[in-house]
Amino acid sequence: MNNTHAGAAQVVTLGETMVLLCTPHIGPLRHARSLDVAVGGAESNLAVGLTRLGVPTAWVGRVGDDEFGRLVTAVLAGEGVDITGAVVDPGASTGLMVKARRTSTATQVHYYRAGSAGSRLAVGDLPGEAIRGCRLLHVTGITPALSASARDAVDAAVAMSGGLVSLDLNYRAALWPPEEAAPVLRGLVARADVVFATEEEARLVLGPGHTATPPHALAHALAALGPAQVLLKRGARGAVAVVGGVAYDAPVHRVAAVDPVGAGDAFAAGYLAELLAGADVPARLATAAAAGAFAVTVPGDWEGLPRRPELELLHRVDAEEAVLR
Repeated sequence: MNNTHAGAAQVVTLGETMVLLCTPHIGPLRHARSLDVAVGGAESNLAVGLTRLGVPTAWVGRVGDDEFGRLVTAVLAGEGVDITGAVVDPGASTGLMVKARRTSTATQVHYYRAGSAGSRLAVGDLPGEAIRGCRLLHVTGITPALSASARDAVDAAVAMSGGLVSLDLNYRAALWPPEEAAPVLRGLVARADVVFATEEEARLVLGPGHTATPPHALAHALAALGPAQVLLKRGARGAVAVVGGVAYDAPVHRVAAVDPVGAGDAFAAGYLAELLAGADVPARLATAAAAGAFAVTVPGDWEGLPRRPELELLHRVDAEEAVLR
């Protein structure tokens, strides 16, 4: 692997992918007698989601020269994600994420990523040709929180992007305090074309004057900072969007949620796949909502992400439920 070329990817994303250790049963982590091993990371989750929907996507990041790093690259390559921009770092370990289902509805996530290989992402790791040549660059608010060098890499990637810039705020309180994160994220919002956020993340960026602002108004306020497309993710309540100054509501699917982690990445992948396909806003939101619904029905951050032929399955289930009701 090297960092000189990332193929003919339409989308390039960069960030940290970690090894994910999951408890197989519900209960406190300390009582687990075994752990399932997987991988996960916001940017690579999105890369898998886009790839499954037919969009060639490249992931750029660092992994350790260890078995966990080899697992990350093997899994992503096996999903068809372009990993020629992955860098093997011999001086740091691959980060760890531990996930436990404390109750049937509450999932606890713990990170062990300080000083990890992924946190050492730097400007020199960026495949400039691929970023300048792609149709869309996707970044998140996680990467600039990891380290000064990772923040510089995000800034440089956005500056060199030759296509649209997509940003998922993905604020992580464990990585940086709100007073440090807010100005950085606000600056990225102003430079992005497409922004994904939760209501809480929107309020973080917009400031204390928006603590009681309703969802549609929050989306309009974010759009006023610069992005032409703002998607406000609201979990089981669906999503709202402001695109070109026009407000839209995303459909809601009734599914039995098994694991909520990764739903936002799935939503973003669905929306961006349809955006790049030239679909109208309602079609983008329909696929985004369906992808998010698929993601939460399966344990794991990305394993439940749908392929295009599977999207119709969810519409059939909704139709059958409507008849039964």
